[in-house]
Amino acid sequence: MTSLDPSASKPEELETSIDPQSSFEEGHDDESTEIDGSKPGKIDEMTFGTTPNILTLIRMGFVPIVVFMLFQRTPGWDLAAALTFGVASITDWLDGYIARKQQVITIYGKLLDPLADKFLVVSSLVMLQELGRVHPVVVILLICRELAITGLRALASAEGVIIPASGSAKWKTAIQMFGIPFAMVSHDPFGIPFYSIGMVLIYISLAVSLWSAGDYVIDFFKGLKLARKLKKQEKKLAREARQAARKARLQERLEKAKMVLEKAKNPS
Repeated sequence: MTSLDPSASKPEELETSIDPQSSFEEGHDDESTEIDGSKPGKIDEMTFGTTPNILTLIRMGFVPIVVFMLFQRTPGWDLAAALTFGVASITDWLDGYIARKQQVITIYGKLLDPLADKFLVVSSLVMLQELGRVHPVVVILLICRELAITGLRALASAEGVIIPASGSAKWKTAIQMFGIPFAMVSHDPFGIPFYSIGMVLIYISLAVSLWSAGDYVIDFFKGLKLARKLKKQEKKLAREARQAARKARLQERLEKAKMVLEKAKNPS
């Protein structure tokens, strides 16, 4: 089960995660440079041209390339698509690693990183279904799960609840990143049944996806309950503070009135 932070925050990464630039598990390094005279190793969150963001854009650029290769419907192009998908998956790990290592986590990274992952995975799954290699129900369940969790995390963020990527969600992503390219290989090079292995991994990722979705739903309601409890406590404390302030002002006025009366009784 995942940990919860009921404090308010900006919307994050799906699962990412769910790790991604957004998810948050952060490391530190002395190699980061100082930007605009602020804290060492920190940069403006609105900076776009960082190495992690560039890698994320490259990964998004791989999406149409993978789709084009699969549309060729030949064993050679299938293998090329699988290799391209693998390279894109490596950039997913690399941009998150650099972002945490150099502390260059930006708003653009939090937005683009999970989107790039979903573009790559969803596009590949749709193509595998179009090629008749994955059952439509599997693709529908995986895509609907992603949409549901994305909506849930957006709602949680609006309520001031952070739902970080769970361990099962990270395993789901890792399994998909191996299973999808394996399923792209329609033949068996070197006598290895890549397609069969890929399908087993995709079905495993489906089971883990549904399990992790349950984790997210449970954590959402736990976090929502805790966040609302904290809000009630804050309102109570604020109300008590206002009452104490009014009481103090009233007491001060009474003291002043007493002093005036004392002076009136003892004019000298």
